[in-house]
Amino acid sequence: MFAAGLLLGGLLSGLVLALAGGLVTPLPLAGRQVAAVTVALLGLLREAGLVPIRLPQNSRQIGQDVLRNPVRGALQFGFELGTGVRTYVSATAPYVLAIAVLLAGSPAAAVLAGLGFGAGRAITPLLRQASAAPARWDALLTTRLRAVALVAAAAAVAALALLFALSRR
Repeated sequence: MFAAGLLLGGLLSGLVLALAGGLVTPLPLAGRQVAAVTVALLGLLREAGLVPIRLPQNSRQIGQDVLRNPVRGALQFGFELGTGVRTYVSATAPYVLAIAVLLAGSPAAAVLAGLGFGAGRAITPLLRQASAAPARWDALLTTRLRAVALVAAAAAVAALALLFALSRR
């Protein structure tokens, strides 16, 4: 139920991005592409520790009352985490992706990105649970989290630049 909630929350965020993306479609595509790559570069610089950018966050935790009913609570908790707005997302890449999808103005890309965000959030606890030693898994994640965030930010820059370069052909 938790994973289903994550996917539903991600889907809702994707649909919101799709609707909002319609507002930017009158802007020239080349300008939107430059803006997306610029945001991605800023995200990479943030992850590298070169630019201090505070990420938006909701400082409230999801309340304990949500977990009173295990099935409904797991779905609701997952949904709230899947939207990405009821929690703190420490990496820059999801924000870069959201802005790029918004600027692309593609409803299909927005929905897929939302589902991908929810699925990505679902994979982490599933991998931890599948590991033979969850405490060791946690320790490895802690030591590698900064590198993972940096690689994700660099991949976002490269992917956006490549996509936009190919779209100009």
